[in-house]
Amino acid sequence: MSGFVFPEGFVWGSATAAYQIEGAAKEDGRGPSIWDTYSHTPGRTRNGDTGDVAADHYHRWAEDVDQIAALGLGAYRFSISWPRVQPGGSGGLNRAGVDFYSRLVDRLLEHGVQPVATLYHWDLPQELEDAGGWPARDTAHRFVDYAAGIVGALGDRVHTWTTFNEPWCSAYLGYASGVHAPGRTEPAAALAAVHHLNLAHGLAGRVIRDLAPAARLSVTLNLHVIRPASDSAADQDAVRRIDALANRAFLGPMLDGAYPADLLADTAAVTDWSFVRDGDERAAAVPLDVLGVNYYATALVRAWDGASDRSEADGHGDSAHTPWVGAGDVEFLPQPGPHTAMGWNIDPGGLTELLLRLRREHPDQPLMITENGAAFDDVVAPDGVVHDDRRVDYLRRHIAAVGEAMTGGADVRGYFVWSLLDNFEWAYGYDRRFGIIRVDYDTQTRTWKDSAHWYRRLATTNRLPD
Repeated sequence: MSGFVFPEGFVWGSATAAYQIEGAAKEDGRGPSIWDTYSHTPGRTRNGDTGDVAADHYHRWAEDVDQIAALGLGAYRFSISWPRVQPGGSGGLNRAGVDFYSRLVDRLLEHGVQPVATLYHWDLPQELEDAGGWPARDTAHRFVDYAAGIVGALGDRVHTWTTFNEPWCSAYLGYASGVHAPGRTEPAAALAAVHHLNLAHGLAGRVIRDLAPAARLSVTLNLHVIRPASDSAADQDAVRRIDALANRAFLGPMLDGAYPADLLADTAAVTDWSFVRDGDERAAAVPLDVLGVNYYATALVRAWDGASDRSEADGHGDSAHTPWVGAGDVEFLPQPGPHTAMGWNIDPGGLTELLLRLRREHPDQPLMITENGAAFDDVVAPDGVVHDDRRVDYLRRHIAAVGEAMTGGADVRGYFVWSLLDNFEWAYGYDRRFGIIRVDYDTQTRTWKDSAHWYRRLATTNRLPD
């Protein structure tokens, strides 16, 4: 696909998340989030790293927007810190927090960059977690109030409103395996969280439609590409079960207005799903202008024999507790390289496969790649630059895979590289670098890596460079 030309109007962007880049954790009235609490808990993050300073974007936002413009990007996907604009998760908005995002949006618009705002990228106000968190139904209603407040404040200046980023991670990694905040290991609570995230999406989506009718509505899912270790019926069923937990638990209610029956049956021993009330599933389904797709790697599964050591190489962190609720008899197998610094296999074909699946199952739903990128062990050369050939190759091959899916009929409207900047990589702290722009955490100096120059050529020509 070298030389592939993307259609006019295809959106090239970059993505970040508030807790990963902003810092200023206690400034201007910002309240604590579950990630503040989690990262400050000994043993939770590598080297005890926290997002207290991160990439200092809160103070360097204007410089960062100038970088986005210099890259020739048409859109910037950022997240709004709920505890910055509504510190306790309820009540009135914090004016200083709202003003920060208002200035950010205005500067993006001045540069001709579309603001794409994500309302929730994992930073639940700690007070709401103390009251039960996402397993509690009231959290969904608090989210709707928060959405109404910030959407009303920023109005139609935001091009696209995204309700959630990767609710799979919020539910399963936060409440089942505990490798993400808030670090709970309660399988039934994780499934309740799944539902209340779905419900919050649908309810908030309707509010966004009413308050910002000119804006586009979206949600971003980290949909899994799951392959069987063999053609056996048992391994095929392992794929079905993981697909239900990973993908259809969200696609079902959000796009079709119902949970898949096999998901409810597979998890019946964990919960009776009584937290789903009449009308909830229909409420979760709100028409989307675009479905955001995050993709990094694939998964290889098989039925566990119950006797050998169970392999858990799912790429989602180390824990004595599985995120795969009700699927304890499925194992995830290691995959051959090459791998990124995260240990994730590099498989661009999986992205094409995923996009074509979505085209088959939801042919009228426009798609957007809202995250794709790679962490590598970047080395600063004597000339002061990171010559990240492996990242360039990763991006080239995955963007070519998007082009291949579009040739096959997938309605893909744009691509956002993860990430604009090196940042706080959750439980990995500052040990993993995804950015196309290097951040020196001692000086906060920004330096373009080779991948940034490569991506600029793509974004300004629409042609995939060799």
